[in-house]
Amino acid sequence: MDIPKHLLFLAPFLLVVGGCGGESEPRTQEAAKQAEAGKTAKSLLDRSRAGSKAPTVEFLDPDGEKASLADFAGKPVLVNLWATWCAPCIAEMPTLDALAAREQGKLQVLALSQDMEGRAKVEAFFAEHRFKMLEPYLDPELGMMDALKVEILPTTILYDAAGKEVWRMTGVEEWNSDKAAALIAEASKG
Repeated sequence: MDIPKHLLFLAPFLLVVGGCGGESEPRTQEAAKQAEAGKTAKSLLDRSRAGSKAPTVEFLDPDGEKASLADFAGKPVLVNLWATWCAPCIAEMPTLDALAAREQGKLQVLALSQDMEGRAKVEAFFAEHRFKMLEPYLDPELGMMDALKVEILPTTILYDAAGKEVWRMTGVEEWNSDKAAALIAEASKG
C-alpha cells in the first residue's frame, strides 16, 4: 500500500506524542505492556487555542447526572480526556491524582473518560487503582472530543476561572512535577 507523500509528515508527530488515536481496546495482555511503554511517551504543549471559550457539551458526573464545564465556573479546571484502553492515559493517571490532591480547593481536576462501554468499566478501573481525589466523569458519546477537535488521548486542557482555554497538552505529562505546577499557575495569570 502506498502512503501519499503529504501524509508522511504525520508519522513522526504521532510517534513523538505517543498518544492513543481512534483505536479499539487492546487485548488485556497487551495493556500492561503498553502502560509501561506509555510512561516514556512525550507530551506536546499547544497554546494555539488560548482564549477559546469552553464548550457547552454535556457529560456525566460521578453520580450519572448531566454536567458541563459551566458547572465549574469560578475556578480553574483541568480537563483530562482519557480512556481505560489507552496505555499513556493509564500511565499519567496517578500523577493527575497527585495534582488533584495538591491543588484541592484551587483547581478542579476533571478526568473525563472517553470509554464507550459504560460506567461499570470506568468504575472498575477507578476501584482497581484506588485514586484518592479523582472521580469518574464520563463522556460516552465522545461529545467533548468532537467539540474540542481532539484526536489523540490523553489530551489535557487547562481552563481559567472564566472558562477560557489557557493551553492543551497532548500525550503523557508528569502532572505532579514542577513543570506542571508552573503550567497550572498560568490559569491564575491574566
